[in-house]
Amino acid sequence: MGEPKDNLSIYHFKKLSNLILSTGEMIYFFMLTTTRKSLLYKSGVEYADYCINHVEGCSHGCRFPCYAMMMKKRCGVIKDYNDWLKPKIVSNALELLDQEIPKLKHKIKVVHLCFTTDPFMYQQKEVEDLTLKIIEKLNRDGIRCTVLTKGIYPKALTNTKKYGENNEYAITLVSLDENFKKRYEPFSAPYEPRIKALKYLHDKGLKTWVSMEPYPTPNLVEQNLNKILERIKFVDKIIFGKLNYNVKTSEFEDNKNFYQECAELVIDFCEKNNIERHIKYGTQKKDNKKTERIFRGINMNDKVNLYGVAQARLKI
Repeated sequence: MGEPKDNLSIYHFKKLSNLILSTGEMIYFFMLTTTRKSLLYKSGVEYADYCINHVEGCSHGCRFPCYAMMMKKRCGVIKDYNDWLKPKIVSNALELLDQEIPKLKHKIKVVHLCFTTDPFMYQQKEVEDLTLKIIEKLNRDGIRCTVLTKGIYPKALTNTKKYGENNEYAITLVSLDENFKKRYEPFSAPYEPRIKALKYLHDKGLKTWVSMEPYPTPNLVEQNLNKILERIKFVDKIIFGKLNYNVKTSEFEDNKNFYQECAELVIDFCEKNNIERHIKYGTQKKDNKKTERIFRGINMNDKVNLYGVAQARLKI
């Protein structure tokens, strides 16, 4: 196999998995590393404050298409889909946080992980390990986290002496049909284990939510939205959003009315089950900007509890 070269460290120089693409092609890859000049950045998404993307690329290989992959390709960061499937760990992520947290922690309400990658990338232990260290470091400095994954949450997160009890953990779930998943999220975690891992965190008293975005039109998959909602009725919050940048979705007759009806169904379901909700902008015919507060808001008790984590670790 030869010696590691360039940014491929000894630690990462190993075969992580074999992936079979929809074409039947088998690809092999190694966990690469990269470095950044900064990590924390202010988000422009309506339900986020600051954000971290501590991995370049994603091995889930989503084909909705993936907006992050499209942008990285347009900017020349990656060459193609196969290049995107080879995630690169930001090797200096923790060092960057040590520099940035003191400067920004009084401005930050919450840090979101992640928008352009997956913090608990399925079957990628090195990504998981780094994510846990990042959450621990942020919580130790009194910074709350929201986390979103198509992977499996580790049970370690229930250790609230190490990780803050006011973090919010979410999964992306737009279907229960595994055949649909194979076509559009080929290498992400199966739906049922994904839900069960989130339910475990919920049962241990942690805050949980679900992102139902990008929700597909019926010409992509015939499904019952109510059935999906019933499966996740244990969560504290639901975000619902349409599928963008997909030709077939755009071609679906009465697209606007379909998403309007879906949004109304989600709103009704959430009201009946005392679940907070936000409908992503552009999904309904008229946006409701008031509901973005469900992620912006933080009370002083949250801050006190997070600082309690720091005090416990320092034995203050």
